[in-house]
Amino acid sequence: MSDLPRKAVTRTAKLAALPLGFAGRATWSLGKRLGGRSAEIVGRELQQRTAEQLFKVLGELKGGAMKFGQALSVFESALPEEVAGPYRAALTKLQEAAPPLPTSTVHAVLAERLGADWRELFEEFDDKPAAAASIGQVHRAVWHDGREVAVKVQYPGAGPALLSDLTQLSRFARLLGPLIPGMDIKPLITELRDRVSEELDYALEAEAQRAHAAEFAGDSDVVVPAVVHQSDQVLVTEWLEGVPLSEVIAHGTEEERDRAGQLLAHFLFSGPARTGLLHADPHPGNFRLLPGWTPDGPVAEWRLGVLDFGTVDRLPDGLPPTIGTSLRMALDGEADAVYRMLCEEGFVKESIELDPDAMLDYLLPIIEPAQVEAFTFTRGWMRRQAARIGDPRSPAHQLGKQLNLPPAYLLIHRVTLSTIGVLCQLGATVRLRDELEAWMPGFLPDGADGAAAEADATEEDAAEGAARDAAAEQADTESSAGSPA
Repeated sequence: MSDLPRKAVTRTAKLAALPLGFAGRATWSLGKRLGGRSAEIVGRELQQRTAEQLFKVLGELKGGAMKFGQALSVFESALPEEVAGPYRAALTKLQEAAPPLPTSTVHAVLAERLGADWRELFEEFDDKPAAAASIGQVHRAVWHDGREVAVKVQYPGAGPALLSDLTQLSRFARLLGPLIPGMDIKPLITELRDRVSEELDYALEAEAQRAHAAEFAGDSDVVVPAVVHQSDQVLVTEWLEGVPLSEVIAHGTEEERDRAGQLLAHFLFSGPARTGLLHADPHPGNFRLLPGWTPDGPVAEWRLGVLDFGTVDRLPDGLPPTIGTSLRMALDGEADAVYRMLCEEGFVKESIELDPDAMLDYLLPIIEPAQVEAFTFTRGWMRRQAARIGDPRSPAHQLGKQLNLPPAYLLIHRVTLSTIGVLCQLGATVRLRDELEAWMPGFLPDGADGAAAEADATEEDAAEGAARDAAAEQADTESSAGSPA
């Protein structure tokens, strides 16, 4: 049905060639060093060549291979600046583009899932994909009622390909470790594999997107396109026009970068409190900057458009209060209290004893941005944190190896680190503490729930608005009654 390289033998051969390529380049680099070139220069060239081969293969295979590449892309800012350029170019290609499916394959999927008369559902349908990602590609179209829509078509055989790729990648995860300093690759691949069935289920994705679209309808900061139609392997949503976050990273002004960073942090923390769901795929390809809007018309400030709800963490009570409480205590320097709480939650196993002060130092990348009114996330800061935790000789690295991440926190941890990575790519100055105070349970010292307080304020505003409207309507009625016919 498709020329997508999805047969197990073909895909396995392509992925299995990666370690051989790594080994070959390692031999090449040794020869270069013996020939008199410095280890530092040769190391940079080795990283560049490795990145180019890795992400070329991942992009061609789509599936789990590309999903892995996208997950890595948000950590590009942790790389040394000398080699970040080539990585940045290779990784950015994975965020929104991949070799498209043949038109005949797309039409066959639409006929199978929407019916032989599928064209009658659309006034227009663009055969050229507007975007291609890990398990599906998106086509721009016009629905039969005149709405511009995005039609997401799942690649045939995406499920088996996804599982096969991630299984194969996990076998040589150790070789991929040097790509992103300070990051343990194998748990990332395991967690992606555990999420496969959810991401392939467009009914679950539609459900999550509907929940977000309903909650953020009319919001002045966040836009979520409505779901128009959903069936197996096909998802139709309203089209969202805007500037991709990857373009803001590459060409945005300081004002645009700061606004995008603030909106991203706002969505990360407010989403679980408002919907009970955490958007768990925060790579730049899933976000857009859109012109601002109020009921009175357009405004200067940008809004954040959010796409792709295939991977979410279900948090019916919002983010765990433990996170907010331990973060607040960490900001207050209460090392012993933080340590006790992390032990109780299972972050430190009973058989291990750690230094509470060392624990606070290890958590610095999460604590530091909340210590000040506004924090500027930079690639340099991210690189320093990655080097500190990734250096096998450092106390932080040794401590990190002894920590345990409870299953309930796995996805929250990855989303948090990924979001920090994107903020560093943006170089954004963000008022992170504002978002924590408004939305993070347990963060406020007095125990007040910022999200609940804001919700109460919103209800009060709505009640006041309704009272004003009723008064105005009554005045209009009285005026009409007293006017000549």
